[in-house]
Amino acid sequence: MKTTEINNIVEHLEMLPHPEGGFFKEVYRSEGIIPKEGLQDFSGDRNFCTSIYFLLTSDNFSAFHRIKQYEIWHFYKGSPLYVHVIDKEGRYTRHEVGLELEQGQVPQLTVPRGCWFASSVKNENDFSFVGCTVAPGFDFEDFELADRLDLITNYPSHSEIIKQLTR
Repeated sequence: MKTTEINNIVEHLEMLPHPEGGFFKEVYRSEGIIPKEGLQDFSGDRNFCTSIYFLLTSDNFSAFHRIKQYEIWHFYKGSPLYVHVIDKEGRYTRHEVGLELEQGQVPQLTVPRGCWFASSVKNENDFSFVGCTVAPGFDFEDFELADRLDLITNYPSHSEIIKQLTR
C-alpha cells in the first residue's frame, strides 16, 4: 500500500473519515441557494452546488448509498475506481473512472439522482483520489445508506455485489 502518499494527501488536504468509507474534504459550497419551493423531493433549501475531494483505499470501499441529487465523479490520481450503480429500473452497471481511455475508462462520470451506488478501488494495494460534485448541493438529509437485507430483497439478482459493498 502506498501509505506515505495516502497519508500525505489526507493530512495536506485535512480530509476526514466519510460515513460510507474512505476520506473526504468539502472544498466548495456555492453561496447561491435554491429555495425549497424550486425543488422537488427536498426537505428544504439547497445550495446550487457542492464539491468534495474523496480518497478511497483498496482495503476499504464506499458502501451502497443514494442521494437525491446528481453526483459527478472526477478522477485525479491513483488506481482507477469502480463505481457500481443500480439504477431506478434495477439494472446494475460497473463503471471505471480513470485515465486509461483506450480500456474504456472515463475521467468523469455522472451518477443519476436516486440511484444506489458504491465505489471500490480497482488495483490491489492502492488508492483512488477523486472529486465529487453534487447538484443541487449535498446535504446529509438527502443521504441514505443502504440496508443490506432491504437492497438484496429489492434486487436479488445483484445479491453478490450488494453483499460485497454493504456493511
